[in-house]
Amino acid sequence: MDDLLRTLGPRTLAVLVRRGAEFTAAEDAVQEALVEATRRWPEAMPTEPAGWLVRVAWRKFLDAVRADEARRRREERFGAEPAPGPVEQADDTLLLLTHCCHPDLSPASAIALTLRAVAGLTTAQIARAYLVPETTMAQRISRAKRTLAQHRFDQLGESSTVLRVLYLVFNEGFTGAVDLAEEAIRLTRQLAAAEDDPETRGLLALMLLHHARRAARFTRTGELVPLDQQDRSLWDTAMIAEGVDILQHALARDRVGEYQAQAAIAALHDDAPRAEETDWPQILDWYDELVRLTPDNPVVALNRAVAVGQVDGPHAGLRVLNHVPDDVPRRDAVAAHLHERAGEHDTAARLYAVAAGVASNEAERVHLTKQAARLRT
Repeated sequence: MDDLLRTLGPRTLAVLVRRGAEFTAAEDAVQEALVEATRRWPEAMPTEPAGWLVRVAWRKFLDAVRADEARRRREERFGAEPAPGPVEQADDTLLLLTHCCHPDLSPASAIALTLRAVAGLTTAQIARAYLVPETTMAQRISRAKRTLAQHRFDQLGESSTVLRVLYLVFNEGFTGAVDLAEEAIRLTRQLAAAEDDPETRGLLALMLLHHARRAARFTRTGELVPLDQQDRSLWDTAMIAEGVDILQHALARDRVGEYQAQAAIAALHDDAPRAEETDWPQILDWYDELVRLTPDNPVVALNRAVAVGQVDGPHAGLRVLNHVPDDVPRRDAVAAHLHERAGEHDTAARLYAVAAGVASNEAERVHLTKQAARLRT
């Protein structure tokens, strides 16, 4: 029943907000309805759980409106409770998703609100995923809600903003109690099913092609395993096949965007039976396309330097790397890798140590520290 309530909660919230309920008040009403469902459903499950939850949440919202004299005008605007009928699901969820990704919100706020309102995660779960205090995350979500209170909720938001937020959620990956990568894939599936956009399908393909390698990314003791050293028998071949199929259909539309290009690169990595058989020339071609699509993206330029190093040699890769700003994350690690391939082990060891000092997570820090130690011995 917990899984059912977690699925229906965001859908119910979407219906209430679409009908005109203020975001925070609607969320409070949905939470009360979920509590009542938890109490009642084990004894008598309604024949239409979704409809039941919407009706109860709407009544609780109207009760709260009537209880506050300052909201009498809003009560008149809402009028009587709508007659029971089919409960809107996909369209309302999509509206809610785009609303939570409003361009007036910072990326951090949009991600937090999306996970809270659309994915159905608790504030505590989101705080643990981002390694911040629960009070900090609660304040971030509250500020986001106040920002959205100034905007109407009757039309889809900007698709590129939504895709960006979903991509950022996916990149947070697995964090313990909550797998944000799984949540991002689930939400992107809903979005892809609701709109005919090759870039949305490209993003879904990209997520699947990366997530297919999840079982090989870490050892049993939690140590990071680089892509070229992963046990490829652990990769999810069914997920790879699905990602490739989605990507091929997206590319056939001949409207290539950055997520489709990234997915094509991921597919080429997944297609190689061994790291030595990776088609680096074709990967470099796709990076050239990515540079054309996103000319001001330093992360793309950084990854392209790796591809150039594989195709034209490490010194060529280092020359390309010279044009990447020093403050781009993982730049020192890439420089260390290229210097090591060039046989310059002392320089590589020093750069691995520098990269370890600024690593964004413990697994990466341990891996880079070991690389430095390996070269020094």
